[in-house]
Amino acid sequence: MILNNQLLTFPELTVNQLYQILRLRSEVFVQEQNCAYLDVDGLDQQALHLLSFDEKQQLVAYARILTPEQNQNAFSCIGRVVVSKKKRQQNLGYHLMEQAIHQTLQKFPNFPIKISAQTYLSKFYQSLGFINTGHFYLEDNIPHQEMVYQP
Repeated sequence: MILNNQLLTFPELTVNQLYQILRLRSEVFVQEQNCAYLDVDGLDQQALHLLSFDEKQQLVAYARILTPEQNQNAFSCIGRVVVSKKKRQQNLGYHLMEQAIHQTLQKFPNFPIKISAQTYLSKFYQSLGFINTGHFYLEDNIPHQEMVYQP
């Protein structure tokens, strides 16, 4: 499967792209993972948005990149990482994260990248170069851990 990846600021998103992002995030985080949480958290407007579209221009994977400015100029952050349930088992998550890391380091080369990883995905993120910080916590009743990628 060949994907069309786009890195966009919030103002660059079309209404249709924004709708697809919110729908995919809701399908996975709210419906599939049964998490009632405030997805529209006020951070999207200043973030970068990595979108992966299939050949039919349907959004199949997505990640949000928070800038160092959004994190007291201490680190950048990759979050809201999501792959459509219909497209899993095709390595899309790995390719999405490779692209997210690359784009984040291109834009913010002197900052570490933090993620809030669901604990069951620890080995996946370690395979991409992230290191567990030892900070474990529950978020929406799902075990998470803080992980860091050092440039």
